[in-house]
Order: sequence, then C-alpha cells, then structure tokens
Amino acid sequence: MWNREEFEQRMRRVGKERYHDKHPFNLRMHDGTLSREELQTWVRNRYYYQTRIPLKDGLILAKASDPAFRREWVHRLLDHDGQEPGEGGLAQWLDLASAVGLERTEVVSLRGVLPGVRAACDDYVRFVESNDLLASVAASLTEMFAGDIMRRRIAAFEEHYPWVQTEGLRYFQSRTQQAPKDAAFGLRFVLEHARSADEQSRCVSALERKCEILWRLLDAVEAAGRCPRISRHAQLRNEPSTEQILVVLPERAVRINTSGREILELCDGARSASEIARTLGSRHPEIEQVESDVHHFLEQIEHVGVLEVAS
Repeated sequence: MWNREEFEQRMRRVGKERYHDKHPFNLRMHDGTLSREELQTWVRNRYYYQTRIPLKDGLILAKASDPAFRREWVHRLLDHDGQEPGEGGLAQWLDLASAVGLERTEVVSLRGVLPGVRAACDDYVRFVESNDLLASVAASLTEMFAGDIMRRRIAAFEEHYPWVQTEGLRYFQSRTQQAPKDAAFGLRFVLEHARSADEQSRCVSALERKCEILWRLLDAVEAAGRCPRISRHAQLRNEPSTEQILVVLPERAVRINTSGREILELCDGARSASEIARTLGSRHPEIEQVESDVHHFLEQIEHVGVLEVAS
C-alpha cells in the first residue's frame, strides 16, 4: 500500500495529467477563440451532464449505510436541484443557456444532445451504478480540480465573451465554493476507506475513468464544430441500380446507403457537422432523431477514413 500522503498524491496526479482543463476545446474556451455557436453547443450539451449528476448522487446515497455520510452527501442533491423550483445548479446552468442566447425549453428538452455526449454521460451513471461506494466516491473527485477551472472560466468569459450576460456566470461562481468543500469530504472518505493496495488502485482507476468521460464529452462537442469533407484518399463510385455510393479507400471499401449519400453530399469542408445536421433536420422534420443520427453517422465514417477534417 501507499501511505496516506502518497495515495493522495497519486490521486492528485491524475488531475494534473488527465483532467479536461487540458482538452483543446477548454483551452480554446479560456483563450477566447470559441465562436458563439461553439460556446452554445457546449452549454447545450453540458446541461445533459448536469442532469446526470443528481442521478449519480442518488445512486451513491443508496449505497451508503452510514447516516453521517448520507447527511453530508445529500447536500449535493440540493446543490443541483435546489430547495425550491428555480434554485440550484441545474437552474443556474439554464441561466447560462439563456445568457448565451439559447432557449431554455430547447435545452431542457435534451433534443439537441450529441450522441457522443449522451454516451459519455450515461457511462458515468452506469459506472456508479455498477461499482461499490468507494470507487463511486473516488470517481467524483474530479471536484478536486474544479475550483481552479471555474475561476479561469469566469475570467475568460468576462474578458473574451462580453456578450454573455453576467448573471449567466452564477453556476461557475457557486462551484468555486461548493467544489472544494465537496472534494475535501470525498477525498477524506477515500483516504480513510481504501485499506488495501487493491482498493487504492481501484480508486485511482475510478478517477482516471471519470477524467476519460469528461474528455469524451468535449471530444463530441469539438467534433460538432469541425467541417468534414471527403477524404483525399477516397474514391467514390456511384451504383445506379441502388442509388448507393461505394467509397473505395486504400485498405477497405465502404458502401453508403441513400440516407448516408445525402449527408455526404453536404460534407464540403465548409459546413460544420452541426450545420449539416441542422440542414438534414429541416429537410426531414418527420424524423425525430435525424440530427442525432447525422452526428452518429459522421462520427462513424470519419473513424473508418471516409471523411477528414478541413484545415
């Protein structure tokens, strides 16, 4: 086993190496180089993560047999849901949504949530659901690093995004106080209850997994703002009998059906993935999940090499 100090340093090292403050999207946010649409996409999608936090905390409460632990942890639910309607972190995030120009009802509907964001956030809930109390609390310890990123974020918004109304920053301001307090309790619990080398290792792995989930969320948001085009290594062959396209790549061939063909025709390197999805959504209003399906399709075919990102 590591001694207590070594164990804590191992946990903190995860944040130094893997926390999402180092993700290129967050770096651009803090440098002030995000477009209005990119910032709106992040706010809209990050709200889905905010809605998963109370579910995660409810699962953690259900695992705890110690009343003292439950009395402390239940504050997290109230911090997010509030004592009354219109209070708490979820309401504050919706204030941010309004401040960046989004409709609150549209954000609450979750219709615009990217499939990659939904998958990452749902994985977090499943992780807590399927692991014990110790690992679940350890995964929450990204809060150790949240206070610093919130302070940088407030400064970045005030300097680079003056069009965002000041009242929209209340969530960040509240988390500069809440996150360190919550993290101190969680860290103390983990340090006291990880009583074997295996348990310590599981805690470090849980925190790494949470950092990975936050990173995946930003990967999906960043991908929505990229402008895809047909790969320079791809050759397209029409199949008149089926109206499909055969995409021939150096090591494989990919057959694209008629729906995929309609999407590919918009991949000109000038339109962002979000613009392509909105265009298809307006063309096919009868398909409820069309925008989500477009993002999923673009992600898949970029992965196999059909698309590349315009520089």
